[in-house]
Amino acid sequence: MKRIVALVTGSNRGIGKSCIEEFAKAGVDVVINYCHHKAEAEKLEKYISETYNVNVMTVKCDVSKEEEVEQMVNEIVDRFGGIDILVNNAGVSRDSLLLDKNIKEFQRILDVNLIGTYLCSKYVGKVMLNAKKGKIINIASTNAIDTFYPESCDYDASKAGVISLTHNLAREFAPFITVNCVCPGWTKTDMNKDLSIEQIVEEKKKILLGRFAEPEEISKVIVFLASSKANYVNDSIIRVDGGSY
Repeated sequence: MKRIVALVTGSNRGIGKSCIEEFAKAGVDVVINYCHHKAEAEKLEKYISETYNVNVMTVKCDVSKEEEVEQMVNEIVDRFGGIDILVNNAGVSRDSLLLDKNIKEFQRILDVNLIGTYLCSKYVGKVMLNAKKGKIINIASTNAIDTFYPESCDYDASKAGVISLTHNLAREFAPFITVNCVCPGWTKTDMNKDLSIEQIVEEKKKILLGRFAEPEEISKVIVFLASSKANYVNDSIIRVDGGSY
């Protein structure tokens, strides 16, 4: 019997890393993707291999580059025979004053967060359509909906694009592939490690639960959407933000 295979992009740290472990706990074979920080990815692969009874593969790929994405997908299919779950988690941010941003920085944010999501969905989607089954979960942000920050305007725009892309992918891939989107709020990841104490205090005041999320509180929702328990959930945008306002 063929095992379930999950590819999580940007999975050497943060929410992606947590997703890899949650999938492994569920008995799913996992593919760790990284662009930089090879040592972190290899350390995670070793940990998963030694802790869980699943197969693990690690692939270096810049998701913003089409030829690298195509090669990554081909390597995974050669190894596992297919891909059942795709989590488009790879993302970058670079906060700066709106008027100080330059086009190169802005473009990089769009390339990774939005174009990367499109490219991975395109090439993995082809594999899933051939198998007539699959689940894609995109990771956006509440920044794409209503928690806007001018210093993150490029990030916010990229994640709003991911939400729009989710709706279109769900229509394009129906009825064989479900496509959903998770929008985390503030989460304890490296992306937020440089926040000042004052900003953390102020942002916690805007959250009904009064705290930032742990990565596993986001990844558990993602793994649920990838499971058979969510077979009738499609084209949904799900906030996981502790009740932010």
